[in-house]
Formats: sequence, structure tokens, C-alpha cells
Amino acid sequence: MESVGTKLKSWLCWSWTYICALWFAMVLTMVYVLRSPLKLQETVNAGVSSVFLNTLTPKFYVALTGTSSLISGLILIFEWWYFRKYGTSFIEQVSVSHLRPLLGGVENSSSVGLFSSVNGDTDCYFLFLSECKVWRNPLNLFRGAEYSRYTWVTGKEPLTYYDMNLSAQDHQTFFLGDTQQLRPEDSVMQKAWRERNPQARIRAAYQAIELNRECAAAYVLLAEEEATTITEAERLFKQALKSGRKLSHCHTYIATGKDTNLVVYIKRRLAMCARKLGRIKEAVKMMRDLMKEFPLLGMLNIHENLLEALLELQAYADVQAVLAKYDDISLPKSATICYTSALLKARAVSDKFSPEAASRRGLSTAEMNAVEAIHRAVEFNPHVPKYLLEMKSLILPPEHILKRGDSEAVAYAFFHLQHWKRAEGALNLLHCTWEGTFRIIPYPLEKGHLFYPYPGCTETADRELLPSFHEVSVYPKKELPFFILFTAGLCSFCAMLAMLTHQFPELMGVFVKAFFSTLFAPLGFFADKMENFMPSCLWHQLTNV
Repeated sequence: MESVGTKLKSWLCWSWTYICALWFAMVLTMVYVLRSPLKLQETVNAGVSSVFLNTLTPKFYVALTGTSSLISGLILIFEWWYFRKYGTSFIEQVSVSHLRPLLGGVENSSSVGLFSSVNGDTDCYFLFLSECKVWRNPLNLFRGAEYSRYTWVTGKEPLTYYDMNLSAQDHQTFFLGDTQQLRPEDSVMQKAWRERNPQARIRAAYQAIELNRECAAAYVLLAEEEATTITEAERLFKQALKSGRKLSHCHTYIATGKDTNLVVYIKRRLAMCARKLGRIKEAVKMMRDLMKEFPLLGMLNIHENLLEALLELQAYADVQAVLAKYDDISLPKSATICYTSALLKARAVSDKFSPEAASRRGLSTAEMNAVEAIHRAVEFNPHVPKYLLEMKSLILPPEHILKRGDSEAVAYAFFHLQHWKRAEGALNLLHCTWEGTFRIIPYPLEKGHLFYPYPGCTETADRELLPSFHEVSVYPKKELPFFILFTAGLCSFCAMLAMLTHQFPELMGVFVKAFFSTLFAPLGFFADKMENFMPSCLWHQLTNV
């Protein structure tokens, strides 16, 4: 659903074009109507009439410059607000979107060619586009036991409606599938996922259980949203798993794709419950069994849950084995993959790393490998270091993330900050080296370095996924548009003229007369030449129209 801000933005863009056109037409009409009373031709021929200038008092110039400063200041405020909200200049957007097509401008369609020349970990242009899609957060929290608790304590909503709406669509697709004939309890659950009010969703889940005591999807919803502790959520998930197996009529074979998805989801959440309750080895075993049982469901990124659990066990050899399988050039990357690889290499040298010693003797091979791994990770997602280094405060991660965006950085740092702190000196090495990444990446960023170009869609999507009280990180930092700088200069210049005219009216009056006399002198010279060049009868007709 289109947001109010987007509608306002499109309405402003539409109205601005026609308002400018209407204003321009009115000015032309006024000039045409008042051509005789104003005696424009005589004014041009005479340069600037001294009588006209002498009648203008200093108060007029103060009012003129003050009004110009006020108008340009209002435009500056509006441009700055628009830039902060949408990341672009309003005037420039109107010019490109509305005026340029009217003048015959053509959009540059050669961007695909730019992306095909990227070195290293790039694939094709369609991969660049795929990175702008939103993914389910593999480590998302439980709504009742964690997100709701945050709301009770702070009074702030950690999830946006856009994020929750995506989750509702996921659940409908994941649990109900393409079944043509829905069972009565499935129809109730289909409506339950779409409910905005949590209490309405919970009531619908109980209604589905009344229709069928073995409705696994209803128990899933209760475990996610009604349970206020992880222990209670685990109990409900076990009940959901038991019901799901009964519905499939078999304990070793899942009958339909819908039941497969449901069982995979439940087992994964049970493994996450075990991880949160401190039973790490049990959680690791459940995740490994799940990956072996359903190897084709790699898109669910269960390996990211496994990596985090193995890091908690400090089983670094097992972490390296998982990375060897998933950190492959043919597989899509994530912040978890890139930064975990960097952590392992940094851990090998960080305890003895010293910036002063490294500057004197140079970097060793192991240190160079660690620095290169950090640069690779930072290029993939440049937002993560500020959270790991606690230069920016963390918030609860959203239920969906955008790869290479601020939402992914929040989700990664929320679960992995403790692992970086546990490796002695790793954060120090990150602090000393991460900013060097931006000197390596060529500018403009269409070229990239190790990865395909950084997507330009991340800021817009992250603003939809992350709560309003969180300041979204933006990369690359947008330069101030030309029209903001222009209106700021114009406002300052007009204000300075108004102040000088008010303080030194006689001096500024002499200056204005001299300026306008110099400005209009060429016009008078041009009119004299035209009069000598054209036939007198034709010139007389033109000047008396």
C-alpha cells in the first residue's frame, strides 16, 4: 500500500510542474497586456530613465531584497526538508521527471553495461537487482517473548507495519501453499495472519484450534505471539510439531509441500529456542539434522543460525568448515558470511596486533589476509562496523532485512557483537582498518571493487523496515544537491543586500543606479542598431504594437 508520504511526494511533483507553467504564462500575459502603459520600448531605447530610478527610495530596495531573501529562504527550508526525507532535490527531481520528457530528454539506458564490467565476486545484472529484494531475517526474534517485552518497557514499537505485513504474506504463502481447497481451520488462519491487532490474531488462532485440535499453524502463531517466555514458546512449538506430524499421517515422510514448510519452520524455531535457553549443543545438532534432512531449502539460510551457535561454542574449526561450503563465489553473500570470515582471520592475529608496530615493520602475511578480509566485509556492508565498534546504538533487529543495507547490519551486530568482543583485539583491528576500504573502492561507485556496485535502493527499503525512532545509516553519503547550495547562496546574498541598503541607503542607491545603467546600456545600443538596420516603416510598426 502506498504510504501517505509517497502520495504527498507524487502530488507535490505533479503540482509543481503545472504551477510553474501557469506562473510563466501569467507573466507573459501581463507583459503583453501592459506593454503600452509601461512603454517598454521607450525604456529600452533610453537605457534606464533617471526619473524612474530617482523615484525609487531606499525603502523600496530594502523591501525588494528582504522579500527575495525571505522567498529564497522558504525554498531553502523546503528543499532541505525534502532532501532529508527523500534523499534528493525536489527541483531536480521535477526537472528530470516532468520537464525533461517534455523537452525531449531521454533516460540513459546504458547502466546495464556498467555492471557487466565489475571484477571479482560479481555475476550478472540480474544479481544486482536481486540484492534489492527483502529477505526473511534468519535470526528474527519472537514477537510475544521479545518484541512485545520491548514495547512494554519502552513504549516504542520495534516493528513497522511494512515489516509485519511482509511476515503475514510469508506465513500465508509458507504455511498454506497453493492448496486449492482450504480446510476450515486454514481459512481462519489465512485471515489471522492478515490481522493487524495481535489480540485479534490470537483469538483467530484459538478459533482454528476449536475447529481442529491438531491445527499446527495455530500453535505456531500462539508460540510466536502469545507466549511471553522462550520456555512457553518452546512448549507450544513442540505441540505444533506433534500436530503437524499427525496431520501428515506419517512420522518419517511429509506428505505435501505445505506440511514440509511448516515442519521446517517449527524445527528451526525449536532449535532457536534451545539456543536462547543455553542448550547450544542441542541447538547445533538440530540445525545440522535439519540441513541434512532438507538440503534443498538452502534459501532459508539455516546455516546462518548454525554459524552463530558454533561461534557461541567457540568451535572455530567447525565455523571454518561451514564457511568453506557457503562462502563460495557462486552463492549469494550476506553480512554473516563476510564478517564471520573476517572475524576468523582477524582472531588469528588480533591479540598481538599493534598499529605502531605494523607501521614500522609492515604487515605480515596473516595480518594482510585479515585486513583484506575486513575490507571485503566492509565493502559488502559498510554499515556494520559502526554497530560493532558501538559508534552507533543498536536496536532490536527487524523480521526482514535488506542485504547490504542498514537493516542487515543491525541484525548481524545484534547477535554477533559478543563474538567479536570475545576475540581479543579483533575490534581494535577492525577499528584501525575498516575505513581504509573506502579508499580502495573506485569512485563513482558504479564500478565496484570486489563486489557488484552498491545498490541505490537500500535507503528507501531500510526506512520502511526500520522503526522511525532509528536513524537509518546511508551509504554512500549523498552530496548536497546544487539547488540547496544555490538557494542558500541566494538567500544569504539577498539578506546581505537588504542589510547594506538599510544601513547605507545613499551609497547603495548610487550603486544600484550605476549597476542598472550598465546592465541596460547594451540593450539600448542593440535597439539603436536595429532601428538603423530595419526599414523605418517596419521599425515604427514594431515599436508601436
